[in-house]
Amino acid sequence: MHRRHLLVAGGSLLALSACASNGMPAGGGTPPATLIADAAAARAVLPVQTPQAELLRVWTGPFEGVPPWGQVTAPKLKAALIEGIALRKAEVEAIANNPEPATFANTLVAQQLAGQPLQRASALYGVMTSNIGSADYQAMDREVSPLLSAAGDEITFNEKLFLRIKTIADGAAAAGLSAEQARLAARSRDNFIRNGAALNAVQKAELGRINTALSNAFTSFGQKVVADENAWTLIPAEAGVAGLPASNKAAAAGAARSRNLQGWAIVNTRSSVDPFLSFGDDRALREQVWRKFVNRGDNGDANDTNALIAEIVGLRDQRARLLGFGNHAEWRMQDTMARTPAAAMGLMMRVWPAAVARVSEEVADMQAVAGHDIEPWDYLYYAEKVRKQKYDLDQNELKPYFELGNVKRGAFYMAERLYGFGFAPLAKGTVPGFHPDVEVFEVTDKATGRHIGLFYSDDFSRAGKRSGAWATTYRSYSTFDGPKNVLSSNNNNFTKAEGGEPILISLDDARTLFHEFGHALHSLSASYTYPALGGTPRDYVEYPSQVHEHWVLSRPILDGFMKHVETGQTMPQSLVDKIEASGTFNQGYDTVSYLSSALVDMDLHTQATPPTDIDAFERASLARYGMPKEIVMRHRLPQFNHLFTSDAYSAGYYSYLWSEVMDADTWAYFEESGDVFNPDIAARFKAVILAEGNTTDRAEAYRRFRGRDPDVTALLKVRGFPTS
Repeated sequence: MHRRHLLVAGGSLLALSACASNGMPAGGGTPPATLIADAAAARAVLPVQTPQAELLRVWTGPFEGVPPWGQVTAPKLKAALIEGIALRKAEVEAIANNPEPATFANTLVAQQLAGQPLQRASALYGVMTSNIGSADYQAMDREVSPLLSAAGDEITFNEKLFLRIKTIADGAAAAGLSAEQARLAARSRDNFIRNGAALNAVQKAELGRINTALSNAFTSFGQKVVADENAWTLIPAEAGVAGLPASNKAAAAGAARSRNLQGWAIVNTRSSVDPFLSFGDDRALREQVWRKFVNRGDNGDANDTNALIAEIVGLRDQRARLLGFGNHAEWRMQDTMARTPAAAMGLMMRVWPAAVARVSEEVADMQAVAGHDIEPWDYLYYAEKVRKQKYDLDQNELKPYFELGNVKRGAFYMAERLYGFGFAPLAKGTVPGFHPDVEVFEVTDKATGRHIGLFYSDDFSRAGKRSGAWATTYRSYSTFDGPKNVLSSNNNNFTKAEGGEPILISLDDARTLFHEFGHALHSLSASYTYPALGGTPRDYVEYPSQVHEHWVLSRPILDGFMKHVETGQTMPQSLVDKIEASGTFNQGYDTVSYLSSALVDMDLHTQATPPTDIDAFERASLARYGMPKEIVMRHRLPQFNHLFTSDAYSAGYYSYLWSEVMDADTWAYFEESGDVFNPDIAARFKAVILAEGNTTDRAEAYRRFRGRDPDVTALLKVRGFPTS
């Protein structure tokens, strides 16, 4: 969940790196008595308020209280959010207007305590608008989103509050603040300045207008894309699904039946489209399915997003200039590891030429098999033919080894071996769920049995649910007001099988599951005092998730969990050898489809004059970079949720590549040790990379973990590109 208004002020409720204790000293070494005294001083500042709305109340039930999903309705949620804004406003006003001199306790700790009822309602809001997304929640979202944005701005623009925070940050050394406290103060001050706290009244009013307009546009963009994804291509005759694996064919038949249709339905989401493009023999149908998918948001109808994108990039440019920056990318990258657009571009252009050159080789191989030019709807299909020819490897041969339940259990085993976590399924009804498909697991320290938190797993696609895969937390760990456990979640869009049939996923899907699980492990591993120090830089946060993808094909996990769904046999080494031999196969396609999206993102957000014709800009930008005609961007601009449903990944899609440099270098560290579950390396990775949140500089943290800066050579080797 990457909604701007959920991350403004107070605790980082939905930060991907919100965390649970890993057994490190509570409070980052701060004496418990000091934490208790600070919390008491902070609480004394805040007004005593009793929420009236049901969904604002403290969560009850087992495991330190759990979200009351069964009580949530759109009208109740709207009422809770509106009241929650008012309650938080009263708390912020009390902090800002406190006649006592500003101290860490009466200002910054008080700010951490402020808005907790709203945080609880916001957790429900994020799930109901992203995972359920029915018409009533969409309507509520359109109403509430601008209110939350304006409420966040009101906090940032509060001059008295900003002055108190600045006073504390500027005087941190004289006040004897700990390193963690000083970092919280400095980051709070800098975040306020970055978001307009130092502007004059007229400028603040203009910035507030821009932010509210952006909030409305973000909500509208996401809803339009979801609407276009709630479409399908109906194939009436079985000949049209020739070549599809049995599991995908069954899923398409089920999708048709669920819509009261006869035949097979290819739903307009990646999890349905990619298998059809990879294995469907009917070339004309592949083109039809491909065009519908890549033109989401770009059909000139009510769901067309081009005008919204032009509005968003224009508003972002106005905001950046108002805040003193040359463009949106310069503003957005202030709090990243890369720091500047030039640094991000430098890494991308180190990789791009090699990727484009590899595409030329891949296309030549495919043309030799196809006997005709390769179009974008041919690429995945003929890539599979070449894979079979070169490596005697058929992707369909792999799927029986990747049954969804087994893949999840393999991920749990990885977490136990590396970090000592245990995952135990809870019986249905033990805690509420927001959908019958959701599974919940208790997370414990395996050695001691100590409770750490809960893990919610929402695996399947449904109408209204946003596409893709993501992780979030409903409650983050902290110790400043007593230890809090973590409620973490993973959200995927796998296709549900009918009639109790096993759910088989691809190797790529298994890696996606391990990736998102890596985000959950980041949440469940960390130990710090203040939730506001939970969120890590955008170009770091994907590192702890991406590195976990490597363990999917480790021998202990293959032998213990990835067993053939029919025979129960483990994957033979000969098949593993084929996978490893083809490890860099099709990396031209994979890299160019991703990297073209990242390059266009950065190009869009560094323009001196924001474009108004978005389709024309996309074409021109790709032409400047020499985009191969046989490939389309992984996310074209009209459906690029990462960029246009919030600011989170805007001028930041490069982050996956930046994180991959660290991820590849870390995996090489494990491999070079001779044991990919090396307990010493795993312990340091957990303690330094996962556990600290943002309590220390993340580049410095990597050097402490690895003994040096990350080496891009490891990334180039993983992708099979030249290293010189």
